Amino acid sequence: MSNPEEPRTLLSGAFRQAVAAAQPARVLVGALPPEPAGRLIVIGAGKAAAAMARALEEHYGPERLEGLVVTRYAHALATRKIRVLEAGHPLPDEAGRRATAAILGLLHDLDDDDLVLCLLSGGGSALLTAPRGVTLEEKIDLTRQLLRSGASIQEMNVVRKHLSEVKGGWLAATAAPARLLTLIISDVVGDDQSSIASGPTVPDPSTFAEALAVLERYRITSPAARHYLMEGVKGRVPETPKPGQSLFRRAKTHLAASNQTSLEAAASYLREQGVTSHILSSFVTGEASLVAAVHAALIRQVLEYGQPFEPPCALLSGGETTVTVRGGGRGGRNSEFALALALELPSLERVHAVVADSDGVDGSEDNAGVFVSPRLFRQVSRREAERRLAGNDSYTLFQQADHLLVTGPTHTNVNDIRIFLITT
Repeated sequence: MSNPEEPRTLLSGAFRQAVAAAQPARVLVGALPPEPAGRLIVIGAGKAAAAMARALEEHYGPERLEGLVVTRYAHALATRKIRVLEAGHPLPDEAGRRATAAILGLLHDLDDDDLVLCLLSGGGSALLTAPRGVTLEEKIDLTRQLLRSGASIQEMNVVRKHLSEVKGGWLAATAAPARLLTLIISDVVGDDQSSIASGPTVPDPSTFAEALAVLERYRITSPAARHYLMEGVKGRVPETPKPGQSLFRRAKTHLAASNQTSLEAAASYLREQGVTSHILSSFVTGEASLVAAVHAALIRQVLEYGQPFEPPCALLSGGETTVTVRGGGRGGRNSEFALALALELPSLERVHAVVADSDGVDGSEDNAGVFVSPRLFRQVSRREAERRLAGNDSYTLFQQADHLLVTGPTHTNVNDIRIFLITT
């Protein structure tokens, strides 16, 4: 690959295939049930919610459907019958609170003949906003602290489920006695359904005590949240619905797409282009810079010893890292990972990579992710890169080096896709 643009083109194509494999129009159709005798109501939340709603309209026809979904700002699509509202992410806002109230309003007076289709994808935790025990403003502040703390998405969701009227199984309680089918595009490592969008339609195995422990562990300051969670620990407010409760008797779920779905599609595309490809794991979690160091060590082993894979080859991984924010710069977990990876490698001469979020948004910036290439440290110095990484300012560096991947909203979300191309 003598042309420096060829690896970038190849990596971009693989990322596009990863995203395409998780598109609602492709993955939902085979999971949709026959029309019910009664009403057919569609509700949902997440970055893929609008595309999921559109796929249902294509399948059933808009005349048969009624409903409402909420998605992130700038992620809406035109639909014919199902309303699509936009709200805040990653921080909840008043628009999300109003949209959630409207969703709950659709679930009154249902009977056994009715069917509720709930469409969930990544981002649903922030978009489904019905605070319990705290005000909306307190919930926003709490979420902001959690996002900056380095807490995992599972830890964050344990807290959010216990401070919500809809998360942690409460939405299923509202939909009863209608049949409930939840269709899921997963952005959670391991696809734990009680964590995806904070599990609004499935039993919640976590407890008030675990939620309170998260606040203690990360030194989160929220007097109202701590007070309410302590009331729960003492048994003075009801726990979230638990496994085995009768309200879930008519509630079922279907996992339509996950990170593994997209990794397999990207690997298949690369093999079609003649590149031997290996999926490392879809279960990658941890602090972005530390996880990057492990990936860099594996890449060095391939480069120097041809173990465990001989170059040329592509390595792929997925999952979701976290970033403990200590600086005031711009960037997301993928650009932070990529910059740490580049700094861990003595040379980038035989390494090209794309590290990006499948939803098209890395953190709160306008890019899906970034590229790594041999040209990176020809355009910016390693000293500058170290300074940017220390200040959580990776976006600025990759922008300066013209190494951003910008796709716009992809209307799906199966978490992060990392593809490393190692040449000879």
